[in-house]
Amino acid sequence: MTTKSQELLNWIDDRFPLTSTWKAHLSEYYAPKNFNFWYFFGSLALLVLVIQILTGIFLVMHYKPDASLNASGIPVAFASVEYIMREVPGGWLIRYLHSTGASAFFIVVYLHMFRGLLYGSYRKPRELIWIFGTLIFLALMAEAFMGYLLPWGQMSFWGAQVIVNLFSAIPVIGPDLSVVIRGDFVVSDATLNRFFSFHVIAVPLVLIGLVLAHIVALHEVGSNNPDGVEIKKKKDANGIPLDGIPFHPYYTVKDIVGVVGFLIFFTAIVFFAPEGGGYFLEYNNFIPADPLKTPPHIAPVWYFTPFYSILRAVTYPLFGIDAKFWGVVAMGAAVVIIAFLPWLDRSPVKSIRYKGGLFKGVLAVFVVSFFILGYLGVLPPTPGRTLVAQICSVIYFAFFLAMPWYSKLDQCKPEPDRVTFK
Repeated sequence: MTTKSQELLNWIDDRFPLTSTWKAHLSEYYAPKNFNFWYFFGSLALLVLVIQILTGIFLVMHYKPDASLNASGIPVAFASVEYIMREVPGGWLIRYLHSTGASAFFIVVYLHMFRGLLYGSYRKPRELIWIFGTLIFLALMAEAFMGYLLPWGQMSFWGAQVIVNLFSAIPVIGPDLSVVIRGDFVVSDATLNRFFSFHVIAVPLVLIGLVLAHIVALHEVGSNNPDGVEIKKKKDANGIPLDGIPFHPYYTVKDIVGVVGFLIFFTAIVFFAPEGGGYFLEYNNFIPADPLKTPPHIAPVWYFTPFYSILRAVTYPLFGIDAKFWGVVAMGAAVVIIAFLPWLDRSPVKSIRYKGGLFKGVLAVFVVSFFILGYLGVLPPTPGRTLVAQICSVIYFAFFLAMPWYSKLDQCKPEPDRVTFK
């Protein structure tokens, strides 16, 4: 650095911890040297979050949260989306980056969570990181649900109608709670404005705060690795982990490879298949919302369908309370139970590399059941499909609730003292 550049940096450091922050979180943050491709998805989730925020800012410049009809008899909100698509220069690209980015966000987050399952990233001392991650997942679901209403298409309108009505099944407070959420007795202009404010301001602030807490907690205890070995336990004379390397430049450069690979697939979908075959953008959502015309089949977007299937799988009342209420409880429990993984897993090892066939088999059945639940969620219910959904729902919860027993019974191999590259 030149003398003047160094002087400027010193002036900033005296007033703001720039260099110390750079060292603590990048150049002198030592990460395990055996990261594999599964560790791309954390940085990719951060990338997609930035894409969503930037594209969202440009969309808000032209979008109008107004459910009233214009001179052509089309809702203003729907017409504003069409205006962005047809009249705003590059508007179609910004809109498709945002809509495809929503699905991309959930894809990378699901893969990021699955990597945590594979390598035990939720185990001590990373319990708080996992809890923050679960809260991020909940905030992301709320953000996606509220944003889904904004185009004011048929599926947006009726999907919100169905989901919000579920809260009315809660005893005593349910009807009033659903009115508070909607801001009206039916999904209306008040609902649209309420969801718009939450989607654009409130939930993103919570989401960004949770992401920062997630990263700070991660850098406090250090990253996990495919071996599940704590690299801080073995250090050299300078206090540097023997199996660690600086995150920058080694993993910043490596993450660029993952980013480029991701952007190739992401932009290919944006340019050639932004609707994702009707899974990313349903065909009914290209029709203006009509409160007098119900679509033949109402289903949420694909990333909600596993939990929606669990909700629909509950068909019997209990303790004199309607089955719909217990369905809502089951759907909520299916997400919340993820946060308890650090205390449910009693295995002596963290990584799946050293776990036995029992855990691997149970995890495989769990993943297959999750995919089946997701597929059933986009289909109209039938007695046969409901039965399959009930079986898969039992498997889903059994994976977590039975973990204290089968994780203990599993025949594990001893973990190595140092990280490996096998």
